[in-house]
Amino acid sequence: MKRVDGHVTLVTGASRGVGRGIALALGAAGATVYVTGRTTDADPPGELPGTIDATVREVTAAGGHAIALRCDHRDDAQVEAVFARIEADHGRLDLLVNNVWGGYERMVEDGVYRFADPFWQQPLSRWDSMFEAGVRAHYVASAFAARLMVAVGRGLIVNISFFAAQKYLSNVAYGVSKAATDRLTRDCAHELRAHGVAVVSLYPGLVRTESVMRAADYLDLSNSESPEFVGRAVAALAADPDVLRRSGEVLVAAALAREYGFTDLDGRTPRALSLAEI
Repeated sequence: MKRVDGHVTLVTGASRGVGRGIALALGAAGATVYVTGRTTDADPPGELPGTIDATVREVTAAGGHAIALRCDHRDDAQVEAVFARIEADHGRLDLLVNNVWGGYERMVEDGVYRFADPFWQQPLSRWDSMFEAGVRAHYVASAFAARLMVAVGRGLIVNISFFAAQKYLSNVAYGVSKAATDRLTRDCAHELRAHGVAVVSLYPGLVRTESVMRAADYLDLSNSESPEFVGRAVAALAADPDVLRRSGEVLVAAALAREYGFTDLDGRTPRALSLAEI
């Protein structure tokens, strides 16, 4: 795995899932990792396990250094406080990973999963959750991060996105939100390039998150990825001294593994999926 010793990093939405995996990988690679989320030990999770405090303990147990900062990314004042804390502690931010995502909340009604219902039969709140705790949250965090990065003339912002940006995947609001995330990447990259700051979108494949593993009996996991694998992709980008050349691009974690030479935890390299296979 690529080393990012000394990097000051922030991973949003790191209580569980992909965010937790990215935090673990960055900590193992030598970074100082700030993790945000709404779920703490003092505020136990719902159906799925995981808190930002638990993530910090895992990073520490693996020899890394992490700091948990409770933050509801729908509240701009809380987000601003996170960046103020990082600036007070270090005076800079090297890497922001925009992973927070509230788009799957309230997807189950009366025991029925409603993700694939026609858009006119879905409550408007589902659009709001995907944008408020998704696209808008990424925009706000990027704005605060850019102020720190532009001041020192370097930095990397990674927006976690998905293939739904380019292909219909059963939910209109989901596809539009991911397309908006990729456009956010391109336009922010355009404005930040002259300041030495890179912005990319990163697509995971099928990731063995807590929610995916609950449905493992119904899925083909033969080409799946651990959450830490996505983190290794982020670490490889952060360690690349010429990452600015990639700014504005949409990148696939499994394709980066072959390019940068890292593997998953089990030593395998998952195959990068094409749009036709999604």
